[in-house]
Amino acid sequence: MKKVFLLALCATVFLGFKKKSPDKVLIFSLTKGYHHASIADGITAIQKIGETDNFSVDTTTNPAMFTDANLKQYKALIFLSPTGNALLNADQQKAFVNYIHKGGGFVGIHAATDCLYDWDWYGKLVGAYFTKHPKIQPANLNIIDTKHPSTKMLPQTWQHTDEWYNFKQVSPDINVLMKIDETSYTGGEMNGNHPMAWYQKFEGGRVFYTALGHTKEDFTTDNLFLQHLTGGINYALNR
Repeated sequence: MKKVFLLALCATVFLGFKKKSPDKVLIFSLTKGYHHASIADGITAIQKIGETDNFSVDTTTNPAMFTDANLKQYKALIFLSPTGNALLNADQQKAFVNYIHKGGGFVGIHAATDCLYDWDWYGKLVGAYFTKHPKIQPANLNIIDTKHPSTKMLPQTWQHTDEWYNFKQVSPDINVLMKIDETSYTGGEMNGNHPMAWYQKFEGGRVFYTALGHTKEDFTTDNLFLQHLTGGINYALNR
C-alpha cells in the first residue's frame, strides 16, 4: 500500500513540474502592394528569437488561416509588412476581432500600417496609417519610454538608418515609445510630433507596433533593433 502511495505521489509531482508548452505566434506577411525584400529575413529573425525566448513560430500568407478555431492556438499575431487592401474578407475580419477580444496579442512591423486602409477597426488597432516616406537615411530617434521592454535597452538618443514613415489618423490612445527627430533627417512631415513605435491595450488585447524594419540589416545585423523587436513581441505575449 505504501509503495502504491509513493508511486501516486511521484506521478503527481512529475505532472506538477511538467514542462509548459511554448507559446505560439503566427506571422502574417501577405502583400497585395509593395513586397519588402526584408520579409524573409524578418521571418528568420523572429524564428531565432523564438528559439531563445521559448515561443514557436508559424508563418502564412494565407488569409484562410484567420478563423476562430485556428487563431485560438496563437498567443500573438505578427503582421510582418503586409501591404494592400482586401487582405481579409468579412468572416476573417470577424475572427481577427474575436481573437483580440479574447486577449490575443498583436505585433505590427513596418508596413503593418500600409494595409487594410478600408477597415476602421484595424486602423485603431494598429494605431495609425502610413502616408509616404523619404529615401532611406540615418536619423535620430528619441526614446520617450525608457522602461518598456522594447525600449529599455536603447540609448536615449538612438541613431538608426531606416525608411522613415509619415503617418495619418494617429490614434490618441497609443502610448508612444519613441519619436523621430525631424530636424535630423529630410522628409519628416508631422510637425515635430512624429511617433515611430508605440503600444496600447486595445479591446482586450495587447498591441505593439514599430515603424522600423524596412531594411534587411534590421533583421540580420542590427542587434539594437532585434532587442527592440524582442521586447515588443514579449509585451504582446504578456510576459
